[in-house]
Amino acid sequence: MGANSKPAKEESLAPFSRVRIVLTRTSHPGNVGAAARAMKTMGFSRLVLAAPQCVPDAQAVAMASGADDLLAQVQSVESLAEALAGVSLAVALTSRRRDLATAPLWAREAAQEAAAIAQAGGEVALVFGNETNGLSNVELAQCNRWAMIPANPAYPSLNLAAAVQVICYELRLALAAVPPVPTLPNAGQPATHDEVEGLLAQLEAAAIESGFLDPERPGRLMLRLRRLFARANLEREEVNLLRGLLASFSRPTGKKHLG
Repeated sequence: MGANSKPAKEESLAPFSRVRIVLTRTSHPGNVGAAARAMKTMGFSRLVLAAPQCVPDAQAVAMASGADDLLAQVQSVESLAEALAGVSLAVALTSRRRDLATAPLWAREAAQEAAAIAQAGGEVALVFGNETNGLSNVELAQCNRWAMIPANPAYPSLNLAAAVQVICYELRLALAAVPPVPTLPNAGQPATHDEVEGLLAQLEAAAIESGFLDPERPGRLMLRLRRLFARANLEREEVNLLRGLLASFSRPTGKKHLG
């Protein structure tokens, strides 16, 4: 019995290790520490700072209140795109509806979707904006889901660490309720954030080359395509298929056209 308990425990913890909390443009070290504390109480340990405006310091350690081990292994990157590398699901937390954003989810619904992805072996990111300005439209567009915490509509603004605490709590409950997904050898794997970004870049280049898109007046074409792909939940094979199809359009076929 003792020999089998350790692997079972490790398996139960695996989905937690596939979840990263991403804080963008964070400006107050104390908030980083408080967020780390909120994460640790719910069993999460991967904290990523995207384009941070501060670094964890003594104030962060004090606010972490025992979660300074998370601060010691925090990952700092230069952009949100880098923070989302490899994820199958990126959930943006915001209280404001944005134009051309995907359909909103409540935090509990988003946690259930994230739990299913993490249990199936996919990487998940929960993305939080700057303490003062929240997430920009450009940052929000990089996430394929966005969620709201059902707060008082007359005063929906939560402290950053409080928002992290709520969504981590919901995700902990969801992970406990979702059993591990049986592995199927031929099952489609969700496309990662960077794989979809590669497809978008190829589409944009093809649209410009064909004359369909004027780079001087791009309009909202790429935003609409992002929204479309976010709804589609693309699989890795589908992304490869679309990229191969696009590449084939730019290759000469050798066929002669009549007339």
